[in-house]
Amino acid sequence: MASSSLRTVEEIFKDYNARRSALVRALTYDVDDFYSQCDPDKENLCLYGHPNEAWEVALPAEEVPSELPEPALGINFARDGMNKKDWLSLVAVHSDCWLLSVAFYFGARLNRNERKRLFSMMNDLPTVFEVVTGQKPVKDKPTVESGSKSRNSTKPNEDDKEEQGDTFCGSCGGGYNSDEFWIGCDNCERWYHGKCVKITPAKAEMIKVYKCPSCQKKARQ
Repeated sequence: MASSSLRTVEEIFKDYNARRSALVRALTYDVDDFYSQCDPDKENLCLYGHPNEAWEVALPAEEVPSELPEPALGINFARDGMNKKDWLSLVAVHSDCWLLSVAFYFGARLNRNERKRLFSMMNDLPTVFEVVTGQKPVKDKPTVESGSKSRNSTKPNEDDKEEQGDTFCGSCGGGYNSDEFWIGCDNCERWYHGKCVKITPAKAEMIKVYKCPSCQKKARQ
């Protein structure tokens, strides 16, 4: 679907969520690649999240005015002058601002109630900043076998629904859904969609202690 054809709240939110997932991936799982691409010796660079969930570090659009609002310009210049975590947090804040500006650019023709509903849907997801800094609390979900977190979660009962509503994937940031397979990292205690970390239910049954890709990478350093 072309960007110009986005008309409904659902279409705009789908676009927002895809771009957001791309930015979250750039600043978490692909952080080393993203960091290396933000060379301070290069020209003004921007971080883009695309509707196909791909991220890109590139020069800003040449056309004026641009087709869409542009992300923060020159993120690469501050890379070596700041603590890495602080720099990533700064990029995350600017990314959240950009995501909102793009969504409400598409939503310019929505009425008041539709805009309110759109923001409510976006606000139900943790911000890029919250995911990158780990400020969003990740709570445990019930598992098939209480002895291990590395199992597919069962459907929540009435007492668990509110708690599980605050659980988000450490990779894409998507909210908990009982119809999807999840796996919990025994090291950092974050939860992930199995598809995001390429773990199937069958494979999870063979894992005694699961470490997410981020924790595995840290262990190798």
